[in-house]
Amino acid sequence: MNKWLLFVLILIISSAALAANDEREEERVKDAGEVLKEILNIPDDIPQDLLDKAECVIILPSVKKGAFGIGGSYGRGVMVCRGGEHYKGKWGAPALYALEGVSVGFQLGGQATDFVLLVMNPKGAQSLLSSKVKLGADASAAAGPKGRTAEGATDVVMQAEILSYSRNRGLFAGISLEGSTLRSDGSANEKLYGKRLTAKEIIRENKVGVPACAHELVALLDKKSPVNKSDPKSLE
Repeated sequence: MNKWLLFVLILIISSAALAANDEREEERVKDAGEVLKEILNIPDDIPQDLLDKAECVIILPSVKKGAFGIGGSYGRGVMVCRGGEHYKGKWGAPALYALEGVSVGFQLGGQATDFVLLVMNPKGAQSLLSSKVKLGADASAAAGPKGRTAEGATDVVMQAEILSYSRNRGLFAGISLEGSTLRSDGSANEKLYGKRLTAKEIIRENKVGVPACAHELVALLDKKSPVNKSDPKSLE
């Protein structure tokens, strides 16, 4: 085979592989938007007052039991935060994140589980934007309460930096993810945006705009929770 023809074939195959990877990351973002839309339409869902006080939301769709075993596989999803210096602006571009070490919540069966996590203060957000975070150690975490409001939630829940929820086989509940770790998925972010970017550059420094695949997710958050209703002092 002519070496130039071989070179062209390699380029075509490589380009196709890169395109497939890009599409995979875009589908992850779209899936996250669909999962959040479905969960926010559950009658007894995430309390509105908690969503309104969240600085960031993390959605991890279809985390499967088989993804967690020897070899360190992980669930993948996105983190979206409010913009502005004190998280008072509109929701911005998503950064892709990985969840590792999950073992809880799969006793309901081998079906895929969706997770939604609320990041409740700037300290929790900053931890996630800076490094790999172990829930319960590097950032306080608790199972989130359900219902129209968070009334009756314990002090532990109300003081947690991250509140977590799961949906498995149609069952929606708060769930503790203590002991699990969250980290920015750098290679996936590069595939989605076409260049190397840290989560902080995406979320806080606005180095990129909201990609087309995230328009529905961001529009949903802007509609469901357009204003940050946290105590202003907690955001300074």
